[in-house]
Amino acid sequence: MLPWRRVLRPLAALLLALAVAAVPAATASASGTAATGGWNDYACKPSAAHPRPVVLVHGTFGNSVDNWLGLAPYLTSRGYCVYSLDYGQLPGVPLFHGLGPIDKSAGQLSAFVDKVLAATGAAEADLVGHSQGGMMPRYYLKFLGGAAKVHALVGIAPDNHGTDLIGLTNLLPYFPGAEDLLKATTPGLADQIAGSGFLTKLNAGGDTVPGVRYTVIATRYDEVVTPWRTQYLSGSDVRNVLLQDLCPLDLSEHLAIGLFDRIAFHEVANALDPAHATATTCASALS
Repeated sequence: MLPWRRVLRPLAALLLALAVAAVPAATASASGTAATGGWNDYACKPSAAHPRPVVLVHGTFGNSVDNWLGLAPYLTSRGYCVYSLDYGQLPGVPLFHGLGPIDKSAGQLSAFVDKVLAATGAAEADLVGHSQGGMMPRYYLKFLGGAAKVHALVGIAPDNHGTDLIGLTNLLPYFPGAEDLLKATTPGLADQIAGSGFLTKLNAGGDTVPGVRYTVIATRYDEVVTPWRTQYLSGSDVRNVLLQDLCPLDLSEHLAIGLFDRIAFHEVANALDPAHATATTCASALS
């Protein structure tokens, strides 16, 4: 990597973070149905403008709070009923979730969506996930009946076809027992390695299922889900978006795009309400 990029990338991330802090507080109090306490308000009733609740699905090593301190308020301030869950917990491991078998995690998501739909009275939900959270719901949609309950899935830097971690996973065969140890201790990580049995099953027969709209928002600077183009989906009703096509100055990597990048957040809002979408540009960092 060129030295100037090493300097500019964290600088751009810092500028985006400052942009978030600079947004007037009035934005956070915009009219909407969500309670002032924030998201996971089970008294929230979806409005005519936003008739579907939004379920946020955290990434590996994430949780229902920390992963969404940026996006959840962004959406609630715009009138969405927003919910988030914890999934993939391992015994004795607090806070850091998304480590259990991904098919089991999809079952947890299924139960959570049912809970949200029952509370809100909505017929369908929209899902927004970061990293594993953008990929795991596809198992729910494809194998657990989720397609009948979900209108749209938005993946932020999702590992839809796995990752080689910049080629590091190719070294596993040179360390006898390493892959077996990974599967035994953190199966959720093993499931995300490109070519895993889980991903082979997930992607067999096509990436998508009928009746669901898919959006993928990727960054070319992703250092976790690599190569970054493997995040894209193929199929009908799919929109693949590269963050740098929206704002060439945005140098967000894997974490930043999901945690605080308001340019990515603006594109999430467009995906949730395409009928009222507006152009996403570098200026969206201040929206």
